[in-house]
Amino acid sequence: MSTLLTTEEYKAIAAGLTLPTGAFINGGFRSAASGSTFDTINPATGEVLAKIAACGAADVDFAVQKARDAFEDGRWSALPPAERKDVLIRLCKLMSRNARELAVMESLDSGKTIFDCETVDVPETIHCLKWHAEAIDKIYDQVSPASDDHIAMIVREPVGVVGLVLPWNFPLLMLAWKIGPALAAGCSVVVKPAEETSLTALRVAELAMEAGVPPGVLNVVTGNGPEVGEPLGRHMDVDMISFTGSTETGRRFLTYAGESNLKEVTLEMGGKNPAIVLDDAENLDRVAAHVVNGAFWNMGENCSASSRLIVQAGVKDALLERIAAHLREWPMGDPLDPEMRVGALVSAAHFDKVCGYLKGQTVLVGGATQKGFVEPTVLDITDRNAPQVREEIFGPVLSVLTVHSFDEAIALANDTHYGLAASIFTANVKRAIRGARALRAGTVTVNAFGEGDISTPFGGYRQSGFGGRDNGVHAHDQYTQLKTIWIDLSDDAEECVA
Repeated sequence: MSTLLTTEEYKAIAAGLTLPTGAFINGGFRSAASGSTFDTINPATGEVLAKIAACGAADVDFAVQKARDAFEDGRWSALPPAERKDVLIRLCKLMSRNARELAVMESLDSGKTIFDCETVDVPETIHCLKWHAEAIDKIYDQVSPASDDHIAMIVREPVGVVGLVLPWNFPLLMLAWKIGPALAAGCSVVVKPAEETSLTALRVAELAMEAGVPPGVLNVVTGNGPEVGEPLGRHMDVDMISFTGSTETGRRFLTYAGESNLKEVTLEMGGKNPAIVLDDAENLDRVAAHVVNGAFWNMGENCSASSRLIVQAGVKDALLERIAAHLREWPMGDPLDPEMRVGALVSAAHFDKVCGYLKGQTVLVGGATQKGFVEPTVLDITDRNAPQVREEIFGPVLSVLTVHSFDEAIALANDTHYGLAASIFTANVKRAIRGARALRAGTVTVNAFGEGDISTPFGGYRQSGFGGRDNGVHAHDQYTQLKTIWIDLSDDAEECVA
């Protein structure tokens, strides 16, 4: 990504954007069958950015039918892997050429800072798509050790028509996490972006057509959950759903599958992720930087956010002092100002929800709010059953809990319905490994906050999700079926069995 621009330059780009407004089905934009629209709002200003097609069940049916037609005639699913790779690489090149436009569009639509969009979201989106594209022709099938008279081949086949349901916190990046392996596998997809953040998914679909993705292979149906998400989840001709979002909504997709065609469902949902800091942790200033980044990156609107700081009493005061110092480097304001690190929460409703968690607890740092914006806030909490400790806030709120031993820290970290991510900070290698093994989470980082990278699988335990993993070659598994082909080589009829 090139050097960051000034606020004025970003605003000029924003003023010149042509925003997509129609659903993208069968290779082109179209209005909703009903003619209805909904407003997509800039959460930092409250202004209406565009009126987007408010699709319904008829539009879902149309998109699924076009995806099924594309899948069955093999225009994408039957292409040689290297040819699919070439098309997706062309898409990555087109996205790179339009990266700044995508970054500004993402910031306007979601409230994310342009700093994050330029330096993280857009480049990581392109990297993710490129990684999966390059993997297409490097994933081998298998031959099992059967016998001299038999060959048993285990082959992968694309699962079919896939519904991809996106969250609003990382619209571009979560799109890439799903369409990367799904398209690499040869599936046709129907994407349902979050109602709050539809713009960049539509623009990527347009670029995909330009890159050579055939009509019907990548469709984007815009609208709300009841009108689009539920019909997609219940559709009898959708073979699989991959959902990222809240645990509450994830439960619904399991119900939809059970009450329809028992389609496969992969869920990546919420988290209440602990960061454990033990009293032997080295370089507390560096630890504080990781804790702040883990808790407040993307305004805490992150399923893997370190929302619980579990710290041993002996280092608590020193660590909190350093956390407060690092928070001075996280100014809040206009998302199109590249100096800002904290932007607007995604919607007025979400702003109100997050503000509700600031009441009734001891505020150590922050706590200020203004319309649409919540300052990074650190709370000191003694009640381990408080909502701030038990519930996913999905905002810039860090709850601090004090412990006195390693065992207490691990037990408290695991005292949650979730199990997505966790961190442990210690200079003792044995404690680090014991802690990482004991923590019930899909990703555990030691002496750092993070989610791994594109090569490592990402997903959770318990109510954080199941059914598959995003990222890495493991992500391709959820978009393929395994087929055994058993070949009898025997010439002796007597060896045949009924």
